[in-house]
This record gives sequence, C-alpha cells and structure tokens, in this order.
Amino acid sequence: MNSSIVKVAAAQVAPHFLNREKTVEKACDLIVEAGKNQAKLIVFPEAFISGYPDWVWVVPNGNGGMLDDLYAQLVASAISIPDESTQKIAQAAKDAGIYVAVGVHERNTEASGSSLYNTIIYFDDQGSIMGKHRKLIPTGGERLIWGQGSGSTLSVFETPFGKLGGLLCWENFMPLARQSMYMGGVQIHVAPTWDSSDSWLLSMQHIAREGGMYVINVCQAFRMEDIPDHFEFKKLYSGDREWINPGNSCIVNPRGEIIAGPLSEKQELLYAEIDTSQIPASKRMFDVTGHYARPDVFNFSVNEE
Repeated sequence: MNSSIVKVAAAQVAPHFLNREKTVEKACDLIVEAGKNQAKLIVFPEAFISGYPDWVWVVPNGNGGMLDDLYAQLVASAISIPDESTQKIAQAAKDAGIYVAVGVHERNTEASGSSLYNTIIYFDDQGSIMGKHRKLIPTGGERLIWGQGSGSTLSVFETPFGKLGGLLCWENFMPLARQSMYMGGVQIHVAPTWDSSDSWLLSMQHIAREGGMYVINVCQAFRMEDIPDHFEFKKLYSGDREWINPGNSCIVNPRGEIIAGPLSEKQELLYAEIDTSQIPASKRMFDVTGHYARPDVFNFSVNEE
C-alpha cells in the first residue's frame, strides 16, 4: 500500500448507558476489531463513556429530584484521567497497534471530583495517553452538565500518519476554535458529536475544505431501547420513537467530499482509506494559515493557561 494511504475508523455505536465498565469493555473490543481490520486510528463519539445526557432536552428543569439522580449516576460513570478505565483502553490500543480518540465524561479530579467536562482523550498505538481536549463551551441545556474547558487543551498531536486534533460537536462552529486547530497544522480532524442533522453534515464538508484536512465526524447511533427501562425520563419521549439519534457519521476528504457514510440508523464501524498526499494538494489554491492568512492584517492568539 502507498505509504501516504492510511485506514481509519469511525465507531458509530451506542454505549451501555451510564455503565462505565461495560462501555469501556465495548470500546476495547471495537479497538481490537478495528486493529484487526488494519485501521491505524479509531474515533468514538462525543460522551461515549458512558452516554450522552439527552435528558437535558426532555426533563423540565423544575424536576430537580430526577435531574439530581441522573447527574449523580453520570458522575459515578465518568472517567478520571488516568484511572483503571483509561488503562484498559490504553492496553487495547497497544495490543491492536492503533491510535484512539474517545469522547468521555471527565471528572474534575484537580478539585472536587464531582463536576464534569466533555472531553476527548487521545491514545497512541503504544498505549500512552497523548493528551486530552475539554470542550470549551457546552451548548444550551448541556451547560447544566459540563463545565467550560480552557485553551490549554487546544492541542494537535504528531502521529506517523499526520497531525491529529479535534473539536467537540458545536465547538466546530466556533471560527476561532477552528483557527487554533489550523494554526496547529491539523491534518486529521476528529469531530465527535451528537448532531446528526443534514446541516451539520454540510458544516463538516465546509470545515474539511476550509482547513484542507480530513474530518472524521462520528456520532452515536442511539435507540430508545439503549436506555434501560428503569430510567424514568425515558417515558418523557413522545410517540413511538425507535431512534433517539440516527448517527449520520461520515468521513470527509480535504476537498469537502464525503468518502464514507453518512451512516444512518446502524451501529457499526465505518471505515475509509485516507490519502495524506491530498492534504498539501488541497492547499494550492487556499491555505487558511498559509498564503491566504494575511498576518499583516489579522492577529491571532490563544490563552493556553
């Protein structure tokens, strides 16, 4: 195979809702599966460990008892970095020889241990944690769940197949957050998300073209039956819904063309072969931080403290 061609995977799957141990086990199995299929990178959805808190959109804020209970269970199923769960994922990445980006609920272990961040953790193929990124600003009702990240985690990581970085869900709508990724030289941009709309897919295509990079957009495909019946908020969904989120994960090339997906109403690994030689070729006409940048007109900086 051409050395510029790399196989990547987007894991459009559902977690075991609010069950960290079973979800981590599922993640490890999928990491091994992707490695056996010669993928060099696997990306999991936003808040995969251990489930997106979709109740923020359906439970009235006045129902404090239900919200308190759900939040306590969410904290109990969250990740600390590092902990036994990250060790298991790291070992799976090493065994499979694959890089991993996984969305998690992260405890604020630097302080109370009871507040949460929406975080991507990056693992290399040797089983080490390369770093993490905390979502800068939760969207709407998500602000009842997650704290705000800082500029210190707007990181891009060197890999054998290119520079790897990413933003979470609607962070990708923030032009300056994207600019920080572009300034870091990102070539493979991961976008774990909960948004599965058609307009979101258009944004992914635009961002891939704007940045001259590959975008791996991955969302949970999540059914009503993925929420255990003992969760009372499940009764608040209207109608006979089967799918809470259909997924619509996709992989986009640097010219804004979808090369895999969108995958809808299925839980499976979505694969694509990416050709990193397309990245410099895509920047001939437009290089957002190169010949099109105009640093004589615009100044840009990130507070990394």
